[in-house]
Amino acid sequence: MVIMMEKLIEKYSNKLPRKLIDGLIEAIPKGTTPKKQEQLFQAVYDEYSNSLAEPGQCVGIIASESIGEPSTQMTLNTFHLAGVAEVNITTGLPRLIEILDGRKSISTASMEIYFNQNYDEKEIIKYASKIKETSLRTFLKEMDIDISTNTLKVVLAEDKIDEFDLDLKSIAKNFEKYLKGYKVRTEENYLLIKHNKEGNLNELYKLKEKVKDLYVHGIKGITQVVPVKKEDEYVLVTAGSNYKEVFKFDFVDKERTVSNDVFETEGMFGLEAARNLIINQIIAVLEEQGVPLDIRHIILVADTMSMSGEVLGINRYGIVKEKPSVLARISFETPLKHLISAALSGEVDNLNSVIENVMVNQPIPVGTGLPHLITKVVQTKK
Repeated sequence: MVIMMEKLIEKYSNKLPRKLIDGLIEAIPKGTTPKKQEQLFQAVYDEYSNSLAEPGQCVGIIASESIGEPSTQMTLNTFHLAGVAEVNITTGLPRLIEILDGRKSISTASMEIYFNQNYDEKEIIKYASKIKETSLRTFLKEMDIDISTNTLKVVLAEDKIDEFDLDLKSIAKNFEKYLKGYKVRTEENYLLIKHNKEGNLNELYKLKEKVKDLYVHGIKGITQVVPVKKEDEYVLVTAGSNYKEVFKFDFVDKERTVSNDVFETEGMFGLEAARNLIINQIIAVLEEQGVPLDIRHIILVADTMSMSGEVLGINRYGIVKEKPSVLARISFETPLKHLISAALSGEVDNLNSVIENVMVNQPIPVGTGLPHLITKVVQTKK
C-alpha cells in the first residue's frame, strides 16, 4: 500500500501542485485499495487539467467582466457588523472600490482581535476597555476655574483612576504636549492647568471645553471595541485599526488578529500578507452580497495590484503608470501627458500587449493571434 502510494506521488509530482497532492493523501481513507487510490489521483488530475486556462485565453478581460458585472448590482449602504450598532463596516460597492482603488485612508478601518486563551466575560470587558481610546470626559468628576490665579482645576473620579490604573503624571505630560503654552501639574487626584503667560479668562473657558476631549487612555484611533461571540470564543471587533499598539498587549493572539486596512497590513507584515488580505476582503464583500465568483479572478486582481513589489490601486496613479507600454498608458486617462513624457524621454513601444495592437490595427497576441508560423528555408548547395 505504501509502495503504491509512493509510486503515485512520483507519477503525479510533475502533473499536480504539491499542495493538492498533500491534501489528497490526507483525504484518502485508510484501507483504500491501490486501484481506488489511482482512480482518485486520476480524477483529481482530470479536474485540475479542466480548471487550467487555455493557452492564449484573455484571462484579464474575463476576470474584469466576472467582477464588474455583479458588482454593479451591489448595494451602497453600510452594514452593522454582527447586529452590533456601534461598529459600522463599509461593504458592497463602496468597499470594493476602496480595495481596488488602493486607497490609503479607508472610510471604516476595523480589526478583529483574537485572544490567546479563553477568558471569562469580565476579563474580556476589562481588556476591551484597555484597547478603546478614552478621552478625559470618561474620567472627569468636576472642573473649576480659579479666577484669582487664572488656573483650571480638573478633578478625576478616584474609582475610574483605580479601574483603569491611570498614572496622573503621564496624563499631565500628554496634556502639556497637546496644550501648547500651558503648564500642567498634578495634585492627589486632580490636575492644575495654568497658562505660561497671563492669559485672559475667555481663553480659560475655551480650554475647559477643549480638555474634555483630550486623549487619556487606550489606543489612539480605536474609537469603539465590541466583544462578539464567534463560534465558541469571543473576538473583539473594533472601529479603527492600529497593529503596533494592539500587539503590545499580552492577551492578544498575534497570529489570528487581522485588520481590514491593506496598507497597514503591508507595512506591518509585508506584500504577501497585503495580497492575501485583498483576496480575503474581496471574497468577504462578495459573499456578504450573495455574489458567487471564481476565486481565480480575485487572485488575478490581487496579483496585478501587488506585482510591482508594493500594493498599487487599479487607477492612473497605480498600476496604469507602471505599464511599460506607452500606448497602453494613454488608453486609460490623461493621454497627452503620457505622450509628451514618452516623447521627451525617447520611450520605445514594442507592441507586446493587447491594447497597443488594437490601436495600431495588428493581430492581438491572444487566442488565434498568439501562435506564429515559422517557415524553415532550405538552401540548396551550389
